[in-house]
Amino acid sequence: MIKQLCWRLMQAFFVVLSVGLLTWFLVRSLPGDMAWRIASGRYGYDRVDADAVARVQQELNGAADQGSALLHWLFDLLQFNFGRSLVSGEPVMDELRWQLSQTLALAGVSLLLAIIITLPLGIWAGCHANGKLDRLLFWLTSMLKSVPHFALGMLLIVLFALQLDWLPSAGHGELRHFLLPALTLALSLSAVGVRVVREATWQVVNAGYYQWGAQKGLAPATLLHRHGLRNLGTPVLTWFGMQFVWLVEGVVVVETLFAWPGIGHALVHAIFARDVPVIQASAMALGLLFVLLNMLVDAGCHLLDPRGARP
Repeated sequence: MIKQLCWRLMQAFFVVLSVGLLTWFLVRSLPGDMAWRIASGRYGYDRVDADAVARVQQELNGAADQGSALLHWLFDLLQFNFGRSLVSGEPVMDELRWQLSQTLALAGVSLLLAIIITLPLGIWAGCHANGKLDRLLFWLTSMLKSVPHFALGMLLIVLFALQLDWLPSAGHGELRHFLLPALTLALSLSAVGVRVVREATWQVVNAGYYQWGAQKGLAPATLLHRHGLRNLGTPVLTWFGMQFVWLVEGVVVVETLFAWPGIGHALVHAIFARDVPVIQASAMALGLLFVLLNMLVDAGCHLLDPRGARP
């Protein structure tokens, strides 16, 4: 585990350096007038004039005259100083902390709903393979998997917000605002998660040690608890861990649809506005989060794997 931890820390360092340098050069190589983009994001597209663009251009030129901008950014990075947003003028770290917390909250609730839906159905289907419920779940998950996020979200908005008027269609700040975007993500995850858990359970149930436990006369619930859950825990934990990374990094469409102030939605707006400090900080935060979650998944799998257990 110590060796694995050191490897992950090295990965984190290279992720920060490579992502930061890559975004630095890519943003500056994009076509279009960078000063006009920043001015549009700062003052609004309908209020941009030549004077506003000139003021922004002067700021950019002034920053470049202070020496090598790249070396200056690397020096600030060592101090965990991401500077200020070129659009809002606020410290990037404050904005990043707020946006990332909102995305993590939405991803956490979505993952919790997906686990609640996926585990019971997948384990039951795996223990009763080729039964009626297993075949029904196969068709339901296949259809649900083919529905895009935005279409599923729109269906939930029409049903629960417009027709039944049970939940708000957008917003944040209250528990009820979580339900529709989290349910949209959870249903999409469950479409694949049920099959993953089902296959893992089926392999455990048909393993020799599990069949031997059944021959000894153990009750099905006891057999599953003693010999099943821990063995199927490793592939299931790995899959859910990777899906949590996907939730954090890939919920831009859902955040936009439900007006959720997350890091994905903010990153898209920062790219359009050429807000370089926000883009760099967001990309590096997502990269570091990916490494951190991989490390946590590795540690969890090490603890769950019966072959790694000590007497």
